[in-house]
Amino acid sequence: MDKLQPILVDSSDFTEIRENKCIYVDKTAYFHQLITRRDARRFFLARPRRFGKSLMISTLKAIFEGRRELFDGLAISNTDYEWKKYPVLHFNFGFAAMSSGDEFRRTFSNTVKMGIQNAGGTYDSSETAIVNFGNAIDVLSTENNEKGVVILIDEYDDPVARLLDKPEEAEKVRGMLASFYGQMKDRTGKIRFLMITGVSKFTKMSVFSALSNLVDLSFDDDYATMLGYTEAELDEYFAEHMRDHAKALEMDYDAYRAELKRWFNGYRFWKFKGEAVYNPVSIGMNLSKREPEFKPYWRTTGKASMLMNYIKRDGFLSIDMESVRGVQEDDFDVSDIRNLKPVPMLFQTGYLTIGDYNRRSHLYELRVPNEEVRKDLAILTAAAIADRKPDWVTSLGSKLLLAEWDEFFEGLKALYAALPYGSKEGTVHEFSYERCLYVLLKSQAIRCTTEDRQANGQADIVADSPAGVFIFELKVNESADEALRQVREKHYDAPYHGRGLPIWTIGLNFDGNTRQLVEAKVERS
Repeated sequence: MDKLQPILVDSSDFTEIRENKCIYVDKTAYFHQLITRRDARRFFLARPRRFGKSLMISTLKAIFEGRRELFDGLAISNTDYEWKKYPVLHFNFGFAAMSSGDEFRRTFSNTVKMGIQNAGGTYDSSETAIVNFGNAIDVLSTENNEKGVVILIDEYDDPVARLLDKPEEAEKVRGMLASFYGQMKDRTGKIRFLMITGVSKFTKMSVFSALSNLVDLSFDDDYATMLGYTEAELDEYFAEHMRDHAKALEMDYDAYRAELKRWFNGYRFWKFKGEAVYNPVSIGMNLSKREPEFKPYWRTTGKASMLMNYIKRDGFLSIDMESVRGVQEDDFDVSDIRNLKPVPMLFQTGYLTIGDYNRRSHLYELRVPNEEVRKDLAILTAAAIADRKPDWVTSLGSKLLLAEWDEFFEGLKALYAALPYGSKEGTVHEFSYERCLYVLLKSQAIRCTTEDRQANGQADIVADSPAGVFIFELKVNESADEALRQVREKHYDAPYHGRGLPIWTIGLNFDGNTRQLVEAKVERS
């Protein structure tokens, strides 16, 4: 492999990647296994956004179009696959923008028309897009000597997900899609292969009722690493890129790999056996740019805007994102779009992943995958709480790191003032008040510990960053001075001396009745 082979970060087109001799992490052994299975031909796969779904669809399309020359040197080229050419109906429903059912109808018709024509079919403008789809399956299958057609549907759920804040419009869109997917119900014998991908599994979307034998690969151990990058794949395809990035960061290579893993690894898509994987877009963008820092590029590739309407609901902050226990498998599916719940939404959008699975209880434990996602979730949460833009949250966090205390305390008071809920008991502050502050700190990707246990007691929150160590002590109906006195007397700062970093002690006092921050003081240890 040539040194610093290009990484294509602005396209998920397999042909473009191969023709430009860019890095392609070979997943074709998985695809060969899928397309040659005798027990199933129709599949569904859910993964978070920007996780390689579109590249998988593009690769499958090239395989079924018989483009053997693009696969030289890849795993599938070493098999006995016959490279037969099939008509491929390819639809990507990840529309760039959509605000209503009427807008969807116009975009939908054009998408279906292009998909049919690109497959070699004819589109009859006097008929609906839905009827045209059914006719295309019939005609193209006949023209292919009844060997069937290939149907590849990318981001099947996106039109509904974009309208979840408008349930009536979302229902209209779901109805149209129901008729579209229903065209496949009585034509399964004419479908050689079907792959449907999305972020969420809407169990009441008609694709699952119309195709009752659709095989869901989302939690299949055998396909857990079909998308995403494993440690071995990083070593095989990106070794030189990683070494160059480590140099840019002025880090020892082993330390660099550990930090890379902390930031971008951690997604688990298996129940019993498998390996956690890295987010592909995060790896690609960090290694291609080689900036002297790790950056959360995933958050810039698209927002899970539907979450923003639910973050402010009572009880959201009471969810411990680092360990969500007692989750049943049915909880992963989004069934009632009028009664969405936060945990399945967080999982489906990639903010939570599988942490563990209990074979006896059949219950899952979920957690935040990595530091990149943790930071993005914290920014979204703090911005929603304060009813501000994410940039405001980032700016407030920077005030802390720069020790600009007047501005930081002013912003922190505004954050708590916007908090529509809190501890129901004024004397019990740790969970509600600490969680809000914890969210703000994690939005800066600061390492922080709540209830930091030490020999003389435990500090409420310790935030550790290259800019300094920040020890927070929280009080309710007492005083900021009392908080600072407790830190001094119990020497909470002792473990952090000798590191050459400034140590700041911050005392916060809350009003137990209003649950607002009323006093804040700081001193340097």
